[in-house]
Amino acid sequence: MTSIRDPLWNTIVLDDVARRLIDTAVFQRLRYVRQLGLAHLVYPGATHTRFEHALGAYHLARRTIAVLGDRRELDGVVDATERAVVIAAALLHDVGHHPFSHALEEIGAQHHEEAARPLITTGAVANELRASIAPDAPERVYALIRGQSTSPLQGLISGSLDLDKIEYLKRDAFMCGVPYGEIDVDRLINALTVIHAAPDTPSGRTTIGVLEKGLSALESLLFAKYQMYRNVYWHHAVRSATAMYKRLVDDAIRDRALDESELSSLTDEGLLHVLEETGSPPLLDALRNRLLYKRAFECAAGDLPDGTGDWIAADLERVRTTEDRLARDLDLAPGELLLDFPEKPQMLGLDLPVRLRGGRVRRLTREGLPGSINLPALSDELYRSARVLRVFVARPVQLGNDRLRAVLG
Repeated sequence: MTSIRDPLWNTIVLDDVARRLIDTAVFQRLRYVRQLGLAHLVYPGATHTRFEHALGAYHLARRTIAVLGDRRELDGVVDATERAVVIAAALLHDVGHHPFSHALEEIGAQHHEEAARPLITTGAVANELRASIAPDAPERVYALIRGQSTSPLQGLISGSLDLDKIEYLKRDAFMCGVPYGEIDVDRLINALTVIHAAPDTPSGRTTIGVLEKGLSALESLLFAKYQMYRNVYWHHAVRSATAMYKRLVDDAIRDRALDESELSSLTDEGLLHVLEETGSPPLLDALRNRLLYKRAFECAAGDLPDGTGDWIAADLERVRTTEDRLARDLDLAPGELLLDFPEKPQMLGLDLPVRLRGGRVRRLTREGLPGSINLPALSDELYRSARVLRVFVARPVQLGNDRLRAVLG
C-alpha cells in the first residue's frame, strides 16, 4: 500500500492496482489539466488539477464500498471483482478530459467520456485492468463511466448522487477559498444504501439509493452546487475567459492549425503552446495577460422567456454568424464580441430511490417526497437564477438591448 497526503481528505491510501494505473502516461497527463479551466484568473487558488480530483474520487469510492461492505449490504450482490472495477472507474473517470476542463465540449469537441474510450480499453491502462482485475475489466470500467453499466453500484460513478459530484464540489470550494461547498460528506456516504428491486428500474434492478435520514445531507449538496455555479463556475469573469478560450480554439480548428482529435492528449500548457505556434493570436495574448472581455449585456435565465437563447449552447455556426454580424454593426472586429449562455444543466439531477424509515421504498422524482422539501422543483428554480446570458466585448460599445433580444429570441 502507498499513501498520499491530500489537502482535502488528508491521507489517501492506494492499493497496488491504483498505484500502477496512476503511473501510466494516460493518468499522469491529468497532473497538467486544471480542474476548473480558467477559473484561476478569478480565484488564484483554483490551480488544482484533474489528477488530485481523480485521487479524491477513488478515495471516496473505497470509503463508500467499505461502509456498504461493513453493513453486509454487498454480500451476494457485488463480488470482489465488481468492487475493484467500480473503484478503478472512480479513479479513471476523467482521463479523457480536454485541456481547461469542459470548455471545449461547448464548441462541439468530443465529450470527455467518449474520448476516454481508447484510453481505457486499449494500451497500458487496459493491460493493467485485464491483468489485475479481470479480462473484461476495461469494458466494464468504461461502461460505468458512461453510465451504461448494469452494475448495482453504477450510481456511485455516474448518477444522481455520484461520488464525483461530492468530491469536486468539496475540492473546488476548498481550493477557491470560498465557503460555498459545505457538504455533509460523512452523512451522505453513510446514508447510501443498496436497494433491491428498486421501484421504476428495469426489471426491478438492484441499485444504489439513499436512506431517508440522508435527505438533509442531499439538500446540502444541492445548495452547495447552486452556490458554486453562481459564484465560481458561472462567475462573469470566468465565463468571459471561457468564451474567449472557446473562440480561440475554434478559430485554430477552423484554420486547421489544430487537429481536434489531438485534444484529449494535450495538457493545458501544451495546447497553449500549439496555439502560440499559429502566430500568437490576439485572443491568446489577452488570456495570457488577463485582459478579459467586459460585459455589454447580461440577463438571468429566469428573466427571459423559456427557450430564449438556448441555441447559444447548441448551435455553434449560428453563434459565430450572430457574433460576427453584431460585431460588424458595432465597428468591432470578428472575435471581439462573444455570446455566452452556459449549457442548461440539471442543477442536481434527482432521480433515485429513497428507503423510508419504515422500510418502504419511494422514488425521489420530479414530484419530490411528501413531508420534505421538493428538491427537484427547488433545483430548477436555483438553476434558473444562476444561469445568465451575457454578451462580452473587447472594447466598450453601446449595445441596444431591444435589438439584441430580437436577435437572441
